[in-house]
Amino acid sequence: MSHADANAATRLVPASRSGDADVLRLAVAQALAGANSAVVYATGALVGNMLAPSKALATLPISVFVVGMAACTLPAGAMARRHGRRAAFLTGTGCGVLVGVLAALAVVLGSFWLFCAATFFGGAYAAVVLSFRFAAADCVPPERRARALSAVMAGGVFAGVIGPQLVTYTMDLWRPYLFAATFLAQAAVAAVSALVLLGVRVPMPTAAEVAGGRPLGAIVRQPRFITAVICGVVSYTLMNFIMTAAPLAMHLCGLSRETSNLGLQWHIMAMYAPSFFTGRLIARFGAPRVVGAGLALTTASAAIGLMGVDVAHFWLTLILLGVGWNFGFLGASALVLECHRPEERTRAQSLNDFIVFGTMALGSFSSGGLLTAYGWDTVLWVSFVPLAVAVAALASTASSRISRSRTPPHAGGVS
Repeated sequence: MSHADANAATRLVPASRSGDADVLRLAVAQALAGANSAVVYATGALVGNMLAPSKALATLPISVFVVGMAACTLPAGAMARRHGRRAAFLTGTGCGVLVGVLAALAVVLGSFWLFCAATFFGGAYAAVVLSFRFAAADCVPPERRARALSAVMAGGVFAGVIGPQLVTYTMDLWRPYLFAATFLAQAAVAAVSALVLLGVRVPMPTAAEVAGGRPLGAIVRQPRFITAVICGVVSYTLMNFIMTAAPLAMHLCGLSRETSNLGLQWHIMAMYAPSFFTGRLIARFGAPRVVGAGLALTTASAAIGLMGVDVAHFWLTLILLGVGWNFGFLGASALVLECHRPEERTRAQSLNDFIVFGTMALGSFSSGGLLTAYGWDTVLWVSFVPLAVAVAALASTASSRISRSRTPPHAGGVS
């Protein structure tokens, strides 16, 4: 990013405030919204297994959740660009309330397809929630963006506690409708999140941002953007791919629902707890190295999963998977921030998330089928292929950076 672009970015943040209060509110909203996603992931395959006309469709609700994320990312970005991020936030939390109400109704009626419709709205909510990290970067000066992004994601630590515990303590409250009370509680949590977001003061879009900036093709052709997208896709897709199958795999291996819920809780905490220091790691070592560490941890998680199917193996797999996702996804997000000018931010960021979630949807659809047809080991073995692709892309970008560092610097903006 050029000096002029950095100055323009600084002007997005009012000089009279640091943005800390807004970052804190976004972190709290992340915790509450992350709990909603945790409920869907903890119950989706189990409710799907109860309601689906075929056991092969058990993980379809989670796949539909991911489709909702992909389908609503670009519309959410367009809304944020024209009407401001807060309008998109409140629309998203409305979808969060709707998913809880519809999912409870689906369980009461025994309707698998209504449950799938509910998880689609849950995906729409999750798509908006993941823009919180970029909104936090808009609220602070450029030198603090990586830390602000990381701080908001740290709110997910509390989601890792709230979500699974919400499932554990409410799943049997409305007998004989397993999880119906859980989904109603989920809707209430989304409503509280909306109240928190009302106080966020994200800078409104400028006329230049509404107009657009460079064509998307020019942004997409940047090697750094391509690498950021590939690493984001692989980090998020594999996390979802393995996590989607894990609760059902534990169930098929004879482990209890409580064990599965607790394993998911540790996984979600591992996803977000490193966020307290990931921003500092990115600032010190650079985003590419942090992404590389994330890919290595994801590889280790799959390898641990192949060693056995007892509680320790599942839990360690999920924990390493969570930390690997944190480093890989936050590092890739930081790379995206290097690839656009201030007036292009919502377009570039929403395009990145659309590609990430769209690809993740394909992986999610295949997860349940692979698990039921070929077993847990096959799910883990398949994950090594995209990991190799991401490592190759990251190595290529690192090589080009070294080559550029050996040539005289030249003037210009984002390249």
